[in-house]
Amino acid sequence: MAESVAGVGPITLRSYASALRKIVADVCGIDMGLKKFVSHGSGHHDWLSRVHAVKLASLTPQKIQAWKRTHLSRTGQDPVSQRSAKTTVNSYLRSARSLFSKRILKHLGDIVLPDPLPFLSVEFEPRQSLKYRSVFDVQALIIKAQDELTHQDPEAFKAFLLAVLAGLRRKEIDLLEWDSFLWESGVIRVQATRYFNAKTEDSLDDVAVDTQLLERFRGYRARATGSFVIESDGQPRSGTNYHYYRCQEVFERLSAWLRQNGVNTNRPLHTLRKEFGSQVCAIHGIHAASRQLRHTVIATTDLFYTDGRKRALTGLGHLLKSDDRVVLLSQDQSGPSRTGDSPALGGG
Repeated sequence: MAESVAGVGPITLRSYASALRKIVADVCGIDMGLKKFVSHGSGHHDWLSRVHAVKLASLTPQKIQAWKRTHLSRTGQDPVSQRSAKTTVNSYLRSARSLFSKRILKHLGDIVLPDPLPFLSVEFEPRQSLKYRSVFDVQALIIKAQDELTHQDPEAFKAFLLAVLAGLRRKEIDLLEWDSFLWESGVIRVQATRYFNAKTEDSLDDVAVDTQLLERFRGYRARATGSFVIESDGQPRSGTNYHYYRCQEVFERLSAWLRQNGVNTNRPLHTLRKEFGSQVCAIHGIHAASRQLRHTVIATTDLFYTDGRKRALTGLGHLLKSDDRVVLLSQDQSGPSRTGDSPALGGG
């Protein structure tokens, strides 16, 4: 029912429903192993049928709270594992709870929902820091990509450049067309097309790029065989309620190369976008980074994407004079003096 009235995109709604099914299956012990992920055959259909048969009224806030505690207890107890687990449960809870938001419920008419609603009193875990921290040398990576990918895999190199030097998202790269390059203005225009619709209205904007990047793509444009910047045998699809990329094979090759070269993250291509935002922020400040990343609010930039590389030092360290006692101690640790005296700190 929510699907017919929800004022959100189909892919977003699908993610909400997937999170709710995950929680329901765990709470009710519906586990069919890997068969539930197989689209062909009856495994996935049977799993969905069992999940959909669960009465919403049986999904109480107490059961969801217990699910959260169980999920966390089954994760490794080291700090890194626990931080990851808390982020994961918060993501599931936030997505599933969105199905019961006011903007959806107000359109459901006379449908009777359980009282209280399933997620009414469920508490989120304390928010873990999601701040991006660079773990690789981006300059060295660009040089290596230019040496290894330019001729071996030019389509992967194009995608690499658009992510790390223009901060484009995967979908934006996938469906970018040549008329988005405004050569004289020095920008790439992220714009709605017959195949592409942006994540938000604020995402439709111009991204200023380096002259050298434009010149490189001028060369690619002269050899292009179609309207899309990244060439692929895949065809664009409109109206899907799942993530589909015409350049999936290109992205897979690039992701494998990135992991082999130090970008060992869950989404290495998106990590390049974060690195782009971090670099802009370090040089030009958070407002410029937010504009280049095309975020709706600057709080998003501050929360996720920027790496504080400029250290706010007091500048007062020069007032500290060298400690003669430390110098003497350093000398004494090398061994007794030639005269045979025992080492001493500061004299007798």
